[in-house]
Amino acid sequence: MKKNKDVLVEEQSGPLMADVARLAGVAISTVSRALANPGRVNEKTRVKIDAAAKQLGYTPNAMARSLRVGKSNIIMIILPGSLYYGASQIIPQVLQSINKALIQNGYNLMIANLDRDEESERHILDLAFGGTVRGAIILSSKLPEVDGRSLANAGLPIVSMLLDMSDAGLPSIVTNDREAVREVTAELIRLGHRRFLYIAGPEGNYHDVERYGGALEALRGAGLSEQAVSRSGGSLDYQEGFEIGVQAAADFARLTDKPTAVIATSDDMAISFISRVQRTGLNIPGDLSVVSFDGSPVCEFCSPPLSTIEQPVEEMGQAAVARLLGAIGDSDNEPETRTVVRSRLILRESMAAPRR
Repeated sequence: MKKNKDVLVEEQSGPLMADVARLAGVAISTVSRALANPGRVNEKTRVKIDAAAKQLGYTPNAMARSLRVGKSNIIMIILPGSLYYGASQIIPQVLQSINKALIQNGYNLMIANLDRDEESERHILDLAFGGTVRGAIILSSKLPEVDGRSLANAGLPIVSMLLDMSDAGLPSIVTNDREAVREVTAELIRLGHRRFLYIAGPEGNYHDVERYGGALEALRGAGLSEQAVSRSGGSLDYQEGFEIGVQAAADFARLTDKPTAVIATSDDMAISFISRVQRTGLNIPGDLSVVSFDGSPVCEFCSPPLSTIEQPVEEMGQAAVARLLGAIGDSDNEPETRTVVRSRLILRESMAAPRR
């Protein structure tokens, strides 16, 4: 065993729970249950697991074993990448809301990783299979999986936040991305806008699919075609929002028939876009209205103050923790797999009717 940041984890050179599962011919989650709660596994399977563990010399450390039977008060949160998310501050806000809710319930928060590389994911799986943590909240569309081990098979309660993974059976706490963008696009249409620029996140990403889908629904509802909206972005991650906004300003400059309204899928994108287009002499909102998504506090202090769809991160954090702790407590209630917490549009000076 080795000690890593005051947590005992299995040495990678020794036999792992996955090795025991493979030899016994059972799932890793079954091995985890047999070690934590032998009464939950039938005797024949338990004997096979015990024999495989003895043959391999697999011995879970005493600390991990005690944690697995219910003494751990640590919840880990798995981030989609670096903690740095530019000016949006969404990830720090999420962490703050979750940490507050966990402390109120007697739990502690562990940030499992800041980079989604193989070493980080292996460490996450060591924590999960070693019994160090009691449950996980994930902010990524991909569950960690390395060397045949997956977080899905660790026997831990898991809740997804911000991303809808309910189709995969994972309880998910999300906001109403599609509806929110549909409504703000409809408001821009009501103001008189008919040509739009949509600044996108990575193509195929859950947020991009939902938000762009909402914009298109509003256009169709107003009798406008999809040709009314031009897209920029689609290749860079949300962490590179400032760069996406800069590129969008360049794309905007090349358009012959200029849009009069811009819908940016993150505050970072909108902030850098506005900065660049204003250098060309355009007035916001006189020449161009701009609205974004996230609700970062910095939007209030932009020039002009930026209209934004505010993600309800505090309510979502509370809902994610409540859902996770309910699963840990083996609650008899069967809550909805997908919980939607509504966002709200904050109207500021960056939106106005187009000039005639």
